[in-house]
This record gives sequence, structure tokens and C-alpha cells, in this order.
Amino acid sequence: MKKNTLCVAILMGSKSDLETVQETVNVLKDFGVPYEIKVLSAHRTPNDIARYVEKLPRRGARVVIGAAGMSAALAGTIAAHTILPVIGIPIETTNLRGLDSLLSTVQMPKGIPVACMSIGKSGAYNAGLFACQILALYDERLAKRLIEFKREMADAVRKIKIK
Repeated sequence: MKKNTLCVAILMGSKSDLETVQETVNVLKDFGVPYEIKVLSAHRTPNDIARYVEKLPRRGARVVIGAAGMSAALAGTIAAHTILPVIGIPIETTNLRGLDSLLSTVQMPKGIPVACMSIGKSGAYNAGLFACQILALYDERLAKRLIEFKREMADAVRKIKIK
């Protein structure tokens, strides 16, 4: 991975999604993965999404993350316009506690693949990790860092003592 080269593009349906997406950003920062964030709406700016996403491979992006609530069409709209892997983060925004977002993100039609994470902040965190795992297929430094991360998680569990 070249320094300062865009690797992960994160699109949010609205600025209010940033609180959740910050979990993704934290992971990418921790692993040293270059990213950028943009607010684009599947319903209000679909043509802008198409133009933005179609340029991503030339800019070095390897993964796209779409975070949206309610109808959560963002990840599917992204996937319709790229061959890059797309990860969807369902955002909890309504009385349905994000179930509507989850179902909208996971129910993609044949030919429009989207990897769907869990609802909310844990899903956003995992989206960052999953993006790192995809990138690690071609980046030995990142692969080693992920192996160490998994080892640290296991060691933390092993250290727990119940009296």
C-alpha cells in the first residue's frame, strides 16, 4: 500500500451518520489505512454517487463502505456502479432500531453484492476491520498487523480471571 494513496472510500447518507462511522475511521487510522469520507444520498444525489464511485479505482481505492439509515439504499447504489468490494453499515435511525436499515442493506438483488455488517457502531467497527482484511490480501505489512491484532484480542480474553 503506497503512503497517502486512497484505499477506502466511505460514503454516508447524511452528516448525522458520522457518529457511527467514526468507529470505522478509528480502525482505519489505527491500521494506517488511507481513507476519505463523503456525504452522498442514494435518493437525493444518485448521479453524484455514480460519478464519484466510477472514479475510485483510478484514484487507488480498493474498498467502498456505504453507511446509511432507514431505507439504506446507499450501499446498493454504490455496488451498482463499481466492481470494488462494497461493505454496508446499517445505521440505527428510526423506531425500528436499525432493523429497516439492516434489511435494506442485506437484501440486494442478484448481481449487486454488498457485504452487510451488523447495525450501528459494532458494525461500523467491523466494517473497518473487514476493509483492512480485504486490503491485507495484497499488503504484507497490514496482514502482519491484523495477525497481531487478533493475537492481542485473544491474549486479553486469556488474562480475564474470575474469583
